[in-house]
Amino acid sequence: MSDQEFIRLTQFSHGGGCGCKIAPGVLQEMLGQMAPGVIPKELLVGLESSDDAAVYRLNDAQAIIATTDFFMPIVDDPYDFGRIAATNAISDVYAMGGTPILALAIVGMPLDKLPLSVIGRILEGGGSICREAGIPVAGGHSIDTVEPIYGLVALGVVHPDRVRRNTAGRPGDVLILGKPLGIGILSAALKKGTLDAAGYETMLRLTTQLNRVGSLLAEHDDVHALTDVTGFGLLGHLLEICRGSGCRAEISFADVPVVEQARMFAKSGVKTGASGRNWDAYGREVALNRIEAWQQAILTDPQTSGGLLVACTPEAADEVLRQFHRQGFADAKEIGRLVVGDAQVIVNP
Repeated sequence: MSDQEFIRLTQFSHGGGCGCKIAPGVLQEMLGQMAPGVIPKELLVGLESSDDAAVYRLNDAQAIIATTDFFMPIVDDPYDFGRIAATNAISDVYAMGGTPILALAIVGMPLDKLPLSVIGRILEGGGSICREAGIPVAGGHSIDTVEPIYGLVALGVVHPDRVRRNTAGRPGDVLILGKPLGIGILSAALKKGTLDAAGYETMLRLTTQLNRVGSLLAEHDDVHALTDVTGFGLLGHLLEICRGSGCRAEISFADVPVVEQARMFAKSGVKTGASGRNWDAYGREVALNRIEAWQQAILTDPQTSGGLLVACTPEAADEVLRQFHRQGFADAKEIGRLVVGDAQVIVNP
């Protein structure tokens, strides 16, 4: 791409990455207005819970995982945008305990504003991540849109007994988070022009790290629940585990991994608009004990291609952490546990 063709992709998007997600409360209201559909017995995971993907049993040994994820640019570089969007989409297959098998591209581009070479670089970036995951981009669909949109339909396979839902946590389970928080805050700093090269490199490294460890964790019977932390922030996705599992979560902010530069930005007041929308949607279900405003911003920060959140037995926690670390997730940490109680999250210092 020549210097003349360099275009700031983020100038075309009113929101970037998973920060584009419709607020949890609005989404719940929308889904509540849907007419009941056909629910075959083979549909193991559908709309009944806010899980990461649909799962359909083919036979006693195989089930198909189907998911779709797309968004507007979170970064200006088209190749990086493609890589981030593809990683984020494939993550939902890993979050169900599965192995991806193929992808279909979702492409919406303002053809009157973006050169074809720029669009090509977006597709090339997404394709590079699919190759890393060992899957083909086997088709897709494209339209002319006002804002750039890119993502994937991702399909995977899993043994029906190895499906890991976000509704299967149990009292006493330990909670482990695979990636540090702060991606939304870094993206907000990028749009303000205050994110340095080191911060951008950290952001890119985290958002393009495939959560393939999920398919390994699903082999352990003591791993009860899995989900990935994305647009609703840590609190939002942890609440989904609590609601589905009928448990309360207690976490310690000091144990939550956070990108250090994002911590500094949050303390100076940098955050995304989605953070406030997230809190408005579920804040009544969260008890913050001596937690400051900047810490709340991190806990509600929308993560693009965020880490896996695991609920497992205390006896399995060390092995789960070893699996994370062996797969290159150096920041993975135990952040709290599930306990008996109403579905809510309690955050201690």
